[in-house]
Amino acid sequence: MEHKVIIKESSSVYSTILNFILFSIIISFVIGLIARYRKKEAFPAGMRGANSEHFSESKDVNVKFSDVAGNSEAKDNMQDIIEFLKDPDRFKKFGVKIPKGIILYGPPGTGKTLLAKALAGEAGASFIATSGSNFVEKYVGVGASRIRKLFTEARKKTPAIIFIDEIDAVGGKRGSEGTSTSEDAKTLNQLLVEMDGFKDDENIIVVAATNRLDMLDDALIRAGRFDRHVMVGLPDLNARHEILKVHSKNKPLSKEVDLLQIAKQTVYMSGADLSGVMNEAAIYAIKENSTEITLRHIDRAINKIVAGDEKKDRSNISDLEKKITAYHEAGHAIIAKLLNKESVPKVSIIPTTKGAAGYTLINPGEKMFQTKEEILNKISGLLGGRAAEEIIFGKQNITGGASNDLQRATKMALTLITKYGMSEKLGLVSFDDREISLQNELLLSETKQILDKIYKKTLDYILVNKDKLEVVAQRLLSYEIIDENDLDMLLVG
Repeated sequence: MEHKVIIKESSSVYSTILNFILFSIIISFVIGLIARYRKKEAFPAGMRGANSEHFSESKDVNVKFSDVAGNSEAKDNMQDIIEFLKDPDRFKKFGVKIPKGIILYGPPGTGKTLLAKALAGEAGASFIATSGSNFVEKYVGVGASRIRKLFTEARKKTPAIIFIDEIDAVGGKRGSEGTSTSEDAKTLNQLLVEMDGFKDDENIIVVAATNRLDMLDDALIRAGRFDRHVMVGLPDLNARHEILKVHSKNKPLSKEVDLLQIAKQTVYMSGADLSGVMNEAAIYAIKENSTEITLRHIDRAINKIVAGDEKKDRSNISDLEKKITAYHEAGHAIIAKLLNKESVPKVSIIPTTKGAAGYTLINPGEKMFQTKEEILNKISGLLGGRAAEEIIFGKQNITGGASNDLQRATKMALTLITKYGMSEKLGLVSFDDREISLQNELLLSETKQILDKIYKKTLDYILVNKDKLEVVAQRLLSYEIIDENDLDMLLVG
């Protein structure tokens, strides 16, 4: 009897121990699955392999500076970088420290990425490209880890150019909007650490691109990091001519096409815009089964880039809306031609796919500086459409068609006050973009006063030229489009 009791108690103990072991195994298995899942989420597939999908690599870059039209100053600024990567010992003998980083800054579409590729191509260096947005992650440590992998890969393939597009996504001012999280700060710090850790013999240059140099963190652009800043601006007349030549290669242009004249008509267009013009012109020619690209195709392409395609279905546009649009665009044209002495290649009241009821193409000419009077007159040109509506249809019947004009006029007036120091009340001040806000009552009051004053001047100017306004508007209602020659003849009388 005692023997049976002992066996029973021993069996109970063994059972308890076995259950505990099985339970522990199950818990460990579940914890392991959760850990693996979290690791997979925190470090996506592209981060776990040796070659990250968050940057692309190219050993043999075929792009050279000869392939980059315009931007001669930017190319000259980077020439010593090429020489250093080709022959670093020559520079080291003189104790020269080559810049660790270069910032290419300027408007979108001006060729910053192409310049970075050409730099690698000229120097015979590996080109490793990524974007600042690839380092912005919600998971802890991912951004910093990607930075480390990027630089580790570059060190294996020297000489190398690391290109980071949209650097402001990861290198924006800390504490400002968009870079306020601790994770963003850690990523930026890791970038700074990697650049500080460069050895003199590593032959790695970091090239970054941004549209907003003023938004970058001060620690990023100080000496010893991105200490060379290269402006890549919109092309001037000669540069536009060269860019058009590049993008018209192997395209059957009509003999009537004068690329220099096209360059004169495309002020403020970027290299990307000009490429788009020639490409769209070729598409129009193909659609028409034409054997060559004519001026008409290029003209349509320019209109598409600037204003969008013309809408084919206009059945929902009433006669009154068409009339309002005609006077609105005539108002813009009169101020541009008579007051500002600007070229106006085309005025149209045909609605476009970009939402415009009509448009007035203005070629403002190219000047390095603008006087206060010229800026005020340009604001007047923007307000000319609204002024014409009020004169013809009355203050109670003005439309919302001037919305974009008013936005641009307000921005121009605000820039005059806060950037150029041309305000009578505020005087010689120039603010950082982050300091500018129309919530500031003084700025709002001064901006409103300038716009009100210019609008009154615009009303008076159009009233004096009301006969010309009528002639231009009526011509638009009859033909829908007026070119510059027609406009000049209409305004002679």
